[in-house]
Parts: sequence; C-alpha cells; structure tokens
Amino acid sequence: MSNIHVRIRDVGRYVGEEVTLRGWLYNKRSSGKLQFLLVRDGTGIIQTVVSKADVSPEAFGSAETVTQESSLIVRGVVREERRAPGGYELLATDVHPVQIARDYPITPKEHGVDFLLGNRHLWLRSSRQHAILTIRAEVIRASRGFLDENGFVVVDAPILTPASVEGTTTLFEVEYFDQKAYLSQSGQLYMEAACMALGRVYSFGPTFRAEKSKTRRHLTEFWMLEPEAAFFDQEDNMRLQEDLVSHIVKTVLERRVSELQVLERDTDRLAKVSPPFPRLSYDEAVATLRELGSEITWGEDLGGRDETLLSERFEKPVFVYGYPAMVKPFYMKRNPDRPEVVLNADLLAPEGYGEIIGGSQREDDLETLERGLAEHGLSAEAYEWYLDLRRYGSVPHSGFGMGIERMVAWLCGVEHVRETIPFPRMLYRMYP
Repeated sequence: MSNIHVRIRDVGRYVGEEVTLRGWLYNKRSSGKLQFLLVRDGTGIIQTVVSKADVSPEAFGSAETVTQESSLIVRGVVREERRAPGGYELLATDVHPVQIARDYPITPKEHGVDFLLGNRHLWLRSSRQHAILTIRAEVIRASRGFLDENGFVVVDAPILTPASVEGTTTLFEVEYFDQKAYLSQSGQLYMEAACMALGRVYSFGPTFRAEKSKTRRHLTEFWMLEPEAAFFDQEDNMRLQEDLVSHIVKTVLERRVSELQVLERDTDRLAKVSPPFPRLSYDEAVATLRELGSEITWGEDLGGRDETLLSERFEKPVFVYGYPAMVKPFYMKRNPDRPEVVLNADLLAPEGYGEIIGGSQREDDLETLERGLAEHGLSAEAYEWYLDLRRYGSVPHSGFGMGIERMVAWLCGVEHVRETIPFPRMLYRMYP
C-alpha cells in the first residue's frame, strides 16, 4: 500500500495523487460492478468508489464483504466530486479489511433514546454525534483561548472538597480516609483565592450536583468554565461574559460550518449574537412572566419554564440581574442601595434554551460574609480559609460559571444536554 497516509480532512491537498486512508465503514451501496463505500476516520467521511475493473478480485471481494463499522484501509486516487460528501472522492486501487464487524447494533433505522444511551460508546460514531462533540471541542478551545489572550491564568481546582459551594442538598459525599469529603460543585471558592494571587484566573473541569432532576437541562456530572477576577465589579463581569460568548459563537460559525450543516442548525440566529446583550432586572422578569401566565411571585427563583418563556422573547442572550438575596448563595454581594437583592446575573440563551452562565460580584467584607454563612446555616469553621481571603487584602472581585453542555446544546440546537457530553451521567444512568 501507498506510504502516503492522509486523513480525510486533508484529501483536498492530494487531488490526482494516490493516497492511503485508514478508518471505518460508515455505510455502503452497490451497483453491479461498482461498490460505493462511505469511509470515516474521525475527521470526515469520504466516498470510495471501488470498480471491479480497477482493483484485484481480492480487493473487490473485500469491498463486498466489509460491513457497517468494519475497520479497513483503502488506497486510491483522490479526485474532486462536488456531489460527494466533502467535495472529494477516492477511486480505489485496493481495499484491505482490518476487522469485520458482525451485527453492529445501531442500524440506519430509528432507535429509541434509551437504546442509544445504552450504546453510547457506539452512538458516538454517528455523524450527528460526531458533529456535536466536534463543536463541543471548539467551544472549549475558543473559551480557553479567549481567556488566555485576555490575561487570565488557568488554575486547577480540586475535585474533592471539604464543604459546599451551591448548597448542601446537592452534594455527593465520599469517604476520604477517616473523614467525609464531597465531589466539587464548583471551583469558584478556590478561584477566589487564586485571583488574589494572580489577578485574573479561571478553572475548567468537571463539577457534580446530586440533583434528582430529569429535565433536559440537567446532568449530575458536567463541565464548567469558571473565571474570577480581582478588582472586577458586576458590570465588568457582565461585559466579560458578553465578549466571551460572542467570541465563542463567532468562532464556531467560522470554524464548524460543516458540523452545523449536519445538525441543520439555523445559523442566521447565531449570527445575531454580538455585544451588547439586553438586560432585564429580576423585578421586570417577574412582571413579564406573570403577564405571560406564570404563577411566579417575587422572591422565588426562576424555574426552567420561566427561563424558557423569557429567553424566547430575545434574539440574543439576555441578562436577568438583581435576584433576591434569599434565593442565592451566601457569597453573593448584596446591592448596597437595595440590600434585599444581590449583585448577580444569570445569562439566558435565546430560543428557549435558558441559563448558560451564572455569575455575581462576591461579598468582600468579612463581617457581612460571616453573617451570610450563619443565615445559610453553614459552619464558619469549614470556611475558615475562605474567610481568610477577606482578612488579608480583600478587594472587590467577581466571577461566573459557564456550563459547557448548555452552551453546546444552544449552539447545536440540541433539545437535551445528554447529547452534548461524551458519556452523560443522569439520575438513572451511569452506563456505559
């Protein structure tokens, strides 16, 4: 076989040349003396035309024998073909099976979601799932690149923690030698410590919430990007979110056109995303929701249906800011002009996708923070190190958490976040 091994995404550089591709059979059809093999290799899909007149009897027999998801090596000449996937096809000169797959369980027919989730390790091979996970990778790359370029330093937060961030009712408890520990709900508190050392920081990693929720927006394990910056107020915080989200959307539109096409995503809607984003106070949000038929009353947190109703009214992401302090965590700074609300904002994606970012200015006064812990029934002893940040050089600071899965669901136009992570963990699913 030819020594020129190429990946499908690069075949356009080799028009008229003979190359070797290595991958798996995505699908095939035959027409007498011709076999049309759709071969994928993780970077794309290419049609390989196997003519009985151009290959050996053994190679043609191999083309007839290979089944869906069999692994194979094919050699052939690259030519342009506008009608073919990707705009190129391979005129085969040899076909060599590596392993013949038998009775591949996921066929072109319709399958139920439970069946597909049970075979998630194989479902990832479909063109739709490939597109979603490729866009996910682009979102992560764009997010980290944006923060890196804007002076933020990545800091790794621990996964095992001694206390909660988002409330004690959603903690996964684990044995830690002779004491209890918890899987991290967020890296935020540690980023607050790190920003006092490095100025602008962010963490990126898995977070865990033991929420007994079966909605389309919830997973028990998900990934978060969490920036934190010293000398940032809530206005700075919101501007950073606008710029970050706009950069992510622009990058995906520029670099992942083919994947968005596979998903049949309406990119015209995404193209409208640019700063500034509309802003809606919590008070205005409640009034609007009641006009739309919601039974929400002032003092309640917004539910998923409420977020959907609000976000459907906007073409861009919308900030809802100034929530009641009673429904928000202890670390959020209260508005000095209106102490019953905090200096926070949730960013809701349009088209009904709801919250993709939650952020706030953090409480920087020691005594106020101690009162907040007491009001939430939390032990000051467990947060002694966190309180130290207010004892030694406290400054105004702000940050936010962006859920990768919700961001990807919105960009891809996917109904449920279970498709936006390689191996979803949900209330009743931990396999595969």
